[in-house]
Amino acid sequence: MTTARDYYQVLGVSRSADEQEIKKAYRKIARENHPDHNPGDAKAEEVFKQATEAYSVLSDSEKRAMYDRMGHDAFRQGGGGPGAGFDPNDIFSNFGDIFAEMFGGGGFGGRQRDPNAPSRGDDLQKRLQVPFEYAVHGGSATVKVPRSRRCTTCDGSGAKSGTRPASCTQCGGRGQVVIQQGLFRVQTSCPRCKGRGTVIEHPCTTCKGSGEETIVNEVTVKVPPGVETGHRLRLSGNGNHGRNGGPAGDLYILLEVEPSDVFEREGANLHLPCDIDFTQAALGGTVEIPTTDGTREVTIAAGTQHGQTHVLRGVGLRHVNRDARGDLVVHFQIKVPRDLSARQRELLAQLAEENGARVKAAHAGLFSKLASIFSNNAE
Repeated sequence: MTTARDYYQVLGVSRSADEQEIKKAYRKIARENHPDHNPGDAKAEEVFKQATEAYSVLSDSEKRAMYDRMGHDAFRQGGGGPGAGFDPNDIFSNFGDIFAEMFGGGGFGGRQRDPNAPSRGDDLQKRLQVPFEYAVHGGSATVKVPRSRRCTTCDGSGAKSGTRPASCTQCGGRGQVVIQQGLFRVQTSCPRCKGRGTVIEHPCTTCKGSGEETIVNEVTVKVPPGVETGHRLRLSGNGNHGRNGGPAGDLYILLEVEPSDVFEREGANLHLPCDIDFTQAALGGTVEIPTTDGTREVTIAAGTQHGQTHVLRGVGLRHVNRDARGDLVVHFQIKVPRDLSARQRELLAQLAEENGARVKAAHAGLFSKLASIFSNNAE
């Protein structure tokens, strides 16, 4: 072998390490030192070779047992025994699974993704701000979204009109090349044609050889009732086009719903502050309030307290994609008048005396005292 370093030391594991520990250690070293990720780095290449050699032995229970008994002699040419004839050129023959996990199936016996196979287009996302009324009744809006499509000039070939892609001379049209790296033979995608097997010698003047062009697509978005900020709508097939005949991606519309000038929103429920006179609170009555469907008359119960609520069931917003609505919660807020007539002051003074409080009707602080009286009575 090319090195006499202890295989366990090479991978940084103990001699009692199990299969998963060995595999995890090798994956880390191989990922950091792979030649494709460190071009021209001789040190990284050597570390990668040593780790691969160590893993090829320690990951095989029979070879590991021989190594534990005989050390490196078990695998030297002419050394006899079951390990004789170990060929470092075939070191990747059984590495398909681990390299498939690490590098997406590329090279080393793993299956590479065919760059000419159909592939789905990328998804796109667009933010859309809509007024509060859309959350109430729904609506529609038109958005402009840049997206890629097959070039209409070259029909996606990337080649100039009257020409066609040529077979790659470096890989002979196979899309794969075998690179000799010291003791190892590595099969990888052709660096010239990127695994396609063809190259474009005369690029299309429109797409510059990419086979794609960018357009601004106008899309009508239908917004259902009940949506709120953060809600995402999917428009299938409105993303970037698929390659090699693959399906287009999707367009996702991320909604931002403007707040209401009248209501406070809590999901499908709405909250409405409602000012009432303190005499209405004491004696009861009715008040007209706004709703999303128009106005509605609400009864004020006698003795209503500041902050007390009245719930109108099913008068809130619709739930998205459900035949149900939230509630409208009315929050009563008792307002004490600031300007009183002489007659009003007289009547309120009489009321205060009936309640056992002594006030002077002409006193400048009457209003604040009355407010305190009503507050104490509420407690």
